[in-house]
Amino acid sequence: MAEIKATLTGKDERFLERSLNGPMLRVILYIGTPLALYQGLNMLFMVLDTMMASHISKESVSAVAYLSQLNLMLSAVGGGLAVGAGIQISRAYGEGNFTLVRKRVSSLYVICLAVGLVMLVGILPFTNGFLRLAGTPDELIAVGAAYFAVELIGLVVKFLNNVYIAVERARGNSRRIMYLNFLVIAVKLSLTAVFVYLLHGDLVMIAVASLASQMVMLVFAVKNSLAGDGAFSFSKDAVCMDKETTRPMITQSIPVITEKVLFAFGKTVVNSMSTVYGATMVGALGVANNLGGITTNPQNGYQEGASAIISQNFGAGKYRRVLEAFYATVLVNVVIGAVISGLELWQLDLLARLFDSGSEAFHEQIALVYRYEALGAVPLGVNAAVLALLYGLGMTRLTLLLNFARVFIFRIPVFWVLQHWTNAGEASVGMVMLISNFSSGVLAAIVSLFVIRAFKRRYLSTSPEP
Repeated sequence: MAEIKATLTGKDERFLERSLNGPMLRVILYIGTPLALYQGLNMLFMVLDTMMASHISKESVSAVAYLSQLNLMLSAVGGGLAVGAGIQISRAYGEGNFTLVRKRVSSLYVICLAVGLVMLVGILPFTNGFLRLAGTPDELIAVGAAYFAVELIGLVVKFLNNVYIAVERARGNSRRIMYLNFLVIAVKLSLTAVFVYLLHGDLVMIAVASLASQMVMLVFAVKNSLAGDGAFSFSKDAVCMDKETTRPMITQSIPVITEKVLFAFGKTVVNSMSTVYGATMVGALGVANNLGGITTNPQNGYQEGASAIISQNFGAGKYRRVLEAFYATVLVNVVIGAVISGLELWQLDLLARLFDSGSEAFHEQIALVYRYEALGAVPLGVNAAVLALLYGLGMTRLTLLLNFARVFIFRIPVFWVLQHWTNAGEASVGMVMLISNFSSGVLAAIVSLFVIRAFKRRYLSTSPEP
């Protein structure tokens, strides 16, 4: 094998120095704030996309809502690989093993491309059959099959973009991620508006707009990933499928992939259970989830940034800073949860008016569900911080456990009990969101106590830091 060159740019060196030695709260805010804004933009994008689909037909809205869950389950494979592998890339970065960083980056691109192509070849020729197997109603297949096929092609591009985002996050380029996503969303919304409002296109054109916007991101990903001999750039000579390079990435990724697939599946089950209160209740739950996302998406942005910082410091043997990063993330996420959800509750009537289509009954359903859901914002902030700690330490089996419990212990069974053993009625939709979110935060906090105690015993009581 040819000699693998792996150097750091001056910017990468400065970020690593800041990550390992800078004031921790400032580090978390530096890397997490752009990611939080990026997550918030994604929520805005989903809301506007649905509004534009509604201009085509009400069946189009239903098709987008239903098929988006299938897309989420499929994209969980690429997203999970990017998250799990990103942990190991960040750890090698913190260790100072830049050759291993380049091997893992290069190998991850090849793995995600291969997985994406296999999924494309395996599903695309059988799109209608796959949708029927997934339980998609015939009327939605008729409207959305072609849309789903184009989205499937875009999935391969998104897999590669997920790797690029994970790599940029590991090296602290969160602002670049934010700026690129500004561009992607601008392209997506502009094209969708042109296709829908000016050209009077169908649902397929919305998928084409998504594909085009993802291609814009891919252009930048290719350009920046082929630049020189940097540790974070791609090289065919650095692609290695040996145990040291790929096995830790795959091992870390499998639980993440599983939890993302199960979480998406669990949401479809909850949506289905909500239909007993009428079709508009499913819409009210969706709107409430979007309002909740205004709070939880920024929290998830800080989670992603913190997990990279924790992994780097763990790799460098900076064990006290690992815990400092966790405590700083708890502080930031709790403040975000309290402030944003409080402001939303204060202006809930106005926010509900934006989505109620003039229906007073629908307005009340939205307000009813979100009043409960908002109360879980602070516990979810704690949950996100704990997940950041577990991801950063590579404990993805525990993250799988926590996310599984959130949906399949605290949500679906509790919802069934509320529906069949209480007189809560429509309020049960909001109540179950509060119960599951609050319980998830409490469980995460309990798990963190055991993890931190074991971490201190293993790394702080016997191993002096450098």
